[in-house]
Amino acid sequence: MTPIPTSIVVPTVGRRSLSVLCDALAEQTRPVDVPVIVVDDRQDGPDLHLDAAGLDLRVVRSRGGGPARARNVGWRIARSEWVSFLDDDVVPDPDWFEVLAGDLELAASGVGSTGRVRVPLPADRRPTDWERGTAGLAHARWITADLSYRRDAVSAVGGFDERFPRAFREDADLALRLGADRGTVVAGARRITHPVRPADDWASLRQQAGNADDRLMRALHGPDWWTRAEAPRGRIRRHAATTAAGLAGLAGLASRRRRLATLGAAGWLAGTAELAWARIAPGPRDAAEVRRMVLTSAAIPAAACWHWLRGELAHRHAPPWRGLPDLVLLDRDGTIVHDVPYNGDPALVEPVAGARAALGRLRERGVRLAVVTNQSAVGSGRLDRSQVDAVNARVEELLGPFEAWYVCPHAPGEGCSCRKPAPGLVKQACAELGVDPARCVLVGDIGSDIEAAEAAGVAAHLVPTPQTRPEEVAAAPRVAVTLSAAVDRILRGDW
Repeated sequence: MTPIPTSIVVPTVGRRSLSVLCDALAEQTRPVDVPVIVVDDRQDGPDLHLDAAGLDLRVVRSRGGGPARARNVGWRIARSEWVSFLDDDVVPDPDWFEVLAGDLELAASGVGSTGRVRVPLPADRRPTDWERGTAGLAHARWITADLSYRRDAVSAVGGFDERFPRAFREDADLALRLGADRGTVVAGARRITHPVRPADDWASLRQQAGNADDRLMRALHGPDWWTRAEAPRGRIRRHAATTAAGLAGLAGLASRRRRLATLGAAGWLAGTAELAWARIAPGPRDAAEVRRMVLTSAAIPAAACWHWLRGELAHRHAPPWRGLPDLVLLDRDGTIVHDVPYNGDPALVEPVAGARAALGRLRERGVRLAVVTNQSAVGSGRLDRSQVDAVNARVEELLGPFEAWYVCPHAPGEGCSCRKPAPGLVKQACAELGVDPARCVLVGDIGSDIEAAEAAGVAAHLVPTPQTRPEEVAAAPRVAVTLSAAVDRILRGDW
């Protein structure tokens, strides 16, 4: 049986439905023999302990960054050709994984494949407003409830835009950046069930925060993004008219202008009544639903306008999303550990201040780390390679694991192509780790590190030490006072 070249990424906030999903994956007609990466996006709380026999489960944390960040952590950790995203509250059909194999073959010439979503609704009554809203997922384009993408395509555009804090529009944004509206994402045959989650009376009011995300979509994709994403335009214009009428009524009341107050109040009442009836008419019309619709319809127009204005102010000049680099290359001596000339003694290894925490923050976001280091003492006979390897092992013991080590053992006069400032080590790292140099950063402490990075087409950050020459600092494109400060800049997207 040909392996399916994907990993499965599931962002979660610890819902009970996660165990149902894992059980469904464990009971597939074709065994799920690919990594299942569960990204726990809770700020804190106990670690998740999942037990699904036969699954290759890995649980990592994204610390409350939202679903976009959680998915980014998941695909960065994945090493497969494809990444298949599932929400933590869906239930795949028993043959989902088997059908996925054919769907990915069908999408071989594109970048993505969507699954089909069914939303079960009550058979004995009309659905509520909340249930009808959830049912719309069955017809939505490119939702990550079940969506597979080529990993390299996602990487090339920086992944999901983390400026979308909710599970709303971040999927359409990524799809448009990947050209889904031009046919690069195809519809698959696999199916999932998306049950309607329980909701309180004010859930529809909280959903109005999505109006801010719509303003970000406009800033990124232009005024026609609705058409390109095949998304409904919503009621923001009607909400604005209702809110304006209400404000006019309040102004008339405050200024004792009876006519203005009366007209404003009438306009607000008419707009509110129209919205309430539009939501009540198709529903069950029982007392609880009518009460819920009347109360929320009175507040929704103002809330929608507030979030629209907030999004306009926050996002009107939003630049394109770059995301984090896929790979950070680090010089060893002087950058992550203090420089001990020609050191062959692991006992002398001392990390620079804050190094372990700084590198841990990159690892937690799924950024890959590797080391590129000149060790001319091997070529000159001062050390043998086993001593260098022992020191490197001690560095990993103190600072955590690295994806790979790239060592130039040659003396300066040997004329190799790998000794920095030559770009050989940097190019080798990118090639062997399968990373586009444009998605890579090198952090070093001297000019030869920066020159090697630039010659390889890699971004560079200089973290000077007392041994760094002033002219090297002046020539560096980016300078940070500490390794922690360099990591801060990278995590802010300034790389």
